[in-house]
Amino acid sequence: MARTAGDKPSARVLVHRELRQRIITLQLPPGQPLSENELATELAVSRTPVRESLLLLAEEDLVRVFPKLGSFVARVDPQRIADAQFVREAVEVASLADAVAHRTDEDLAALRRILDEQRAAADDVERFFELDEAFHQRLLAAGGHANAWRTVVSAKAHLDRARRLGLRTVSPVSALIDQHAEVVDTLAASDLDASVAALRRHLRAVFEDVERIRAESPELFVDSTEERPVRRSITVLQ
Repeated sequence: MARTAGDKPSARVLVHRELRQRIITLQLPPGQPLSENELATELAVSRTPVRESLLLLAEEDLVRVFPKLGSFVARVDPQRIADAQFVREAVEVASLADAVAHRTDEDLAALRRILDEQRAAADDVERFFELDEAFHQRLLAAGGHANAWRTVVSAKAHLDRARRLGLRTVSPVSALIDQHAEVVDTLAASDLDASVAALRRHLRAVFEDVERIRAESPELFVDSTEERPVRRSITVLQ
């Protein structure tokens, strides 16, 4: 039956949405055990929508389910990060040619306003992340491809976990803002080659972050010899 505009989302939809957000934002960090009973109590639902949500998240490789042991937040998979980065870079770089050709003063002003907000929010990781998303969405809009942001978002759940780990541990926010500013400056100068190069450098910086974090905290990442996990809490540096 089709859902009408006034229908409320089902418990499964709400639980899936909430758990997915917690995983992507690292509130539930890689390797964290997930108790159906505890989650059901916390979210004030029965175990059924929790169990169904965990299965859906397992299909996205955000949760791993081990028979007779339980469910765990999936560890970060560098290959999934690389795949998501490939999609994101392809979409955003392709849009730059149209942005250089058709951007307006209003587009540039909007991007610079976001840069100002980023500088003001440099000490707030989640707020900066929101503004980072806004910057890239607005950059696509400058090329006339605002709707392509949905494609980017749908591909980058694993990438977003890595980006947040980087923001919390190794990537200085000031450096990311400088990279954004370089993209805007080259766009303003209508220099497509320089703009593409700047955007590629910015988007690929996540790979350096991943390698640094992996060296310091290998337990957060998938490896070829991954064994059944132990049920213990995992801490991510804040």
